[in-house]
Amino acid sequence: MRLGFKFASKSNTFFTHSSLPPAFPPSLPYFPSLSKNFTFSGKKKLSLWVQRVGYKTETQLSDKMESGNPTEQLIRNLYPPIEPYSTGFLKVSDVHTIYWEQSGNPDGHPVVFLHGGPGGGTSPSNRRFFDPEFYRIILFDQRGAGKSTPHACLENNTTWDLTDDIEKLREHLKIPEWQVFGGSWGSTLALAYSESHPDKVTGLVLRGIFLLRKKEIDWFYEGGAAAIYPDAWEPFRDLIPEKERESFITAYHRRLNSEDLEIQYAAARAWTKWEMMTAHLLPNDENIKRGDDDYFSLAFARIENHYFVNKGFFPSDSFLLDNVDKIRHINTTIVQGRYDVCCPMMSAWDLHKAFPEADFKVVPNAGHSANEPGIAAELVAANEKLKSLAKNNKP
Repeated sequence: MRLGFKFASKSNTFFTHSSLPPAFPPSLPYFPSLSKNFTFSGKKKLSLWVQRVGYKTETQLSDKMESGNPTEQLIRNLYPPIEPYSTGFLKVSDVHTIYWEQSGNPDGHPVVFLHGGPGGGTSPSNRRFFDPEFYRIILFDQRGAGKSTPHACLENNTTWDLTDDIEKLREHLKIPEWQVFGGSWGSTLALAYSESHPDKVTGLVLRGIFLLRKKEIDWFYEGGAAAIYPDAWEPFRDLIPEKERESFITAYHRRLNSEDLEIQYAAARAWTKWEMMTAHLLPNDENIKRGDDDYFSLAFARIENHYFVNKGFFPSDSFLLDNVDKIRHINTTIVQGRYDVCCPMMSAWDLHKAFPEADFKVVPNAGHSANEPGIAAELVAANEKLKSLAKNNKP
């Protein structure tokens, strides 16, 4: 059985809780879900509903949403894999050239996907969060990441360079305005971009909120998260001599910028594995293996560390929260895994309090990764909601 309660408030908040009966065989592909859903929708009403529901990864799931008068169904399963219909490279500075691609509907509603890291790059699976019949899906690799060149380059690589690149790409593709989708570091960049160019953003979907504040960096890289993952932490810690452990960020910065490439690779592997081992609620071997890929790890670790050492290139620790007023009018959904160790829920909660107009979805049985079933379902649903709003607002 599925139990839900809806309460009224000025903000939009949704909490779910799922539990598996102890006697239910865990090997079965799907199971009944017992969930409590708390939705703050801005309407003065209280309702209790009961519904029997089955859960299965990538099964067709739906959610009811009020969009104007009709009640519509929100699709919540990933769309099938698709290939780009166009790709290219855009020279954005004397140093950097970024890779971009487009898929879906060439005449559709444009949406830009901002990947994590920084330094993580895009992957084909990123296209699957969007309806390819409705959306014109734009992916690009940020400076130094993925297929962009030069690889792992830190020169002229700052948050503000990236926000400028997003504008250059939008203008290059002749897009007047677009929806912005970003998770983890992508949420940081999405906030920075939308606060700088609010007139160019039709909607926001943010996942695994990272505001790049000192307490967030200290939590993950200076020993906080080690309390939950001591086994994953020790290899990351042990690469650094005890006399340098006052600041792991600084110690890794030395090694990731060493003139000895092998020292860079060793530090990059340790840095990347630490994050990959903590990114899912349940261990994901395929994700963890990315730490063994020197090409991927070098860009991922070097660029992340570069941004963290420089405090995201923000003028203050609370810069993104302080500028929320600039985007308050934009339809926004925040999706957060309850047990996200990489970007703990305190940041999503702080953003929710500063931005109560945004829908706030907390996935109870998930960690950090966008590929966890509950998070993926909420991300697809958020895009479906914005799709419905865009259709209803067409002249």
